[in-house]
Amino acid sequence: QVQLVESGGGLVQPGGSLTLSCAASESTYKMFTMGWYRQAPGKQRELVASLRRDGQTTYVDSVKGRFTVSADYTKNTMYLQMNSLKAEDTGVYYCKDVSDTHYPGQGTQVTVSS
Repeated sequence: QVQLVESGGGLVQPGGSLTLSCAASESTYKMFTMGWYRQAPGKQRELVASLRRDGQTTYVDSVKGRFTVSADYTKNTMYLQMNSLKAEDTGVYYCKDVSDTHYPGQGTQVTVSS
């Protein structure tokens, strides 16, 4: 079973930036419509951003203008550039194909705090 490995999280001050990566464990895995999901403390997991293979993107309102989703399909890796981070961006970030019902990765923790 293909695994998706999320990385790049950490502790950052409000206003700071982070770039998350989502890499497929197998080179044969094909990324179609992929999503970044966030599990904030005490809240339900939500779709933060998605990227379709043709380049179409979607963002939840709370991150529009601050987050950018992209991919390097030659490396089978998706990214999430996060700027102007806020405390409410804190959470565990996961990636998966939006059509999948389970999360194949362990997630990466993002903590925004002064």
